[in-house]
Amino acid sequence: MVVGDFPIELDTLIIGSGPGGYVAAIRAAQLGQKVAVAEKAEMGGVCLNVGCIPSKALINAGHRVEHAKHSEDMGISVDNVTVDFSKVQEWKGGIVKKLTGGVEGLLKGNKVEIIRGEAYFVNENTVRIMDDKASQTYTFKNCIIATGSRPIEIPGFKWSERILSSTGALALQEVPKKMVVIGGGYIGMELGTAFANFGTEITVLEGGKQILPGFEKQMSQVVSKRLKKKGNVEVFTEALAKGVEETKDGVKVTVEVKGEEKTFEADYLLVTVGRRPNTEELGLEQVGVEMTERGLIKINKKCQTSVNGIYAIGDVVEGPALAHKASYEGKVAAEVISGHAAEIDYMAIPAVVFTDPELATVGYDEKSAKEAGFDVKASKFPFAANGRALSMNETDGFMKLITRKDDGLIIGAQIAGGNASDMIAELGLAIEAGMTAEDIAMTIHAHPTFGEIAMEAAEVAIGLPVHVVK
Repeated sequence: MVVGDFPIELDTLIIGSGPGGYVAAIRAAQLGQKVAVAEKAEMGGVCLNVGCIPSKALINAGHRVEHAKHSEDMGISVDNVTVDFSKVQEWKGGIVKKLTGGVEGLLKGNKVEIIRGEAYFVNENTVRIMDDKASQTYTFKNCIIATGSRPIEIPGFKWSERILSSTGALALQEVPKKMVVIGGGYIGMELGTAFANFGTEITVLEGGKQILPGFEKQMSQVVSKRLKKKGNVEVFTEALAKGVEETKDGVKVTVEVKGEEKTFEADYLLVTVGRRPNTEELGLEQVGVEMTERGLIKINKKCQTSVNGIYAIGDVVEGPALAHKASYEGKVAAEVISGHAAEIDYMAIPAVVFTDPELATVGYDEKSAKEAGFDVKASKFPFAANGRALSMNETDGFMKLITRKDDGLIIGAQIAGGNASDMIAELGLAIEAGMTAEDIAMTIHAHPTFGEIAMEAAEVAIGLPVHVVK
């Protein structure tokens, strides 16, 4: 790196190397741009390092433990299941290392320059990138902001050795005996369930009337039912955390539950009440980039901000904080910069929670479809009527298709059940391709598979179900 006040010229600069930034960089390079990525921390961002990937690895390991302990009804019993959690963490770390190294290799393979350091806007086409040794000025023709988000730290619950964010929970070197989780959203329920499967006693405190508030009540009830079966998870809704006292080897959490004050003791407190966009320390006010009250960057359908040549994607813009949303927006921004007629369309963006069982949704649910003015039909098919689900002891849950009554067009789908995260892709494609329930029903699905549930739900939608009584 050249050090000094002479600016280095770049065509396209991307700030952040998470699932939005590195994908945008690769696509922009593929389309002929000369690209550089500025990253102040680890390649791959939150998702690969302390988010999606390590959490799913931990969740999968937890499932292995649970299955080993509870397969008696299949005639399989294990007397003593032991967990070496340091080895679990070592295995998880190996996956992260492989993927982050893969990202760096992909960037270099596409001739993307990697600049280490923190970027700060000087003006609308200039940034200064600083590391702990030096700083350098760069000018650019186009810039994509992809700096992601971080966990929200609430007043009175400052991060510490015992008060953890999702990042801290993923780094634990032992399985806690007891853990309190503030926030029953997707992060709290995923990590809470994972540790419950390892044997931790979990207490979930959710401020709303149901856990997983972003999903239909019928879906969250499937998860609640499974949590009760575990026997080591207790959920309190309409619960407001009032304070926490750290002890020598744990925490005491004071909570108001439906007007009654309660105290919970645990080894750790995990706080998962949402995420905050990383936009404060970029110097955006220097260049007049328009922001929302929540600190998000305003963009149009082409991912363009209010400043010409500056784009924004991922967790720093409106919409759900999803890695695949960031990647999608990154491709759109790269294509717009390259002169392509691209724009964002969120109609078929899936959302998945890796709880037990999994939840997935895409397009409209029944309520939002009606609010949007559609006359719809909701058609459900239970996992309990599927042969593959029965053979795998995954009979909890259902698939629901949302179709327009007049023509059977699929405009939404919800799944609560095993393998929901993989199954939702077919329904997203169906919505994107403008398919009807009849199209799905007439598609031959392999037997016995979870995929058949989509065909069966479609047959319910057209009024000709085979494996449930009409």
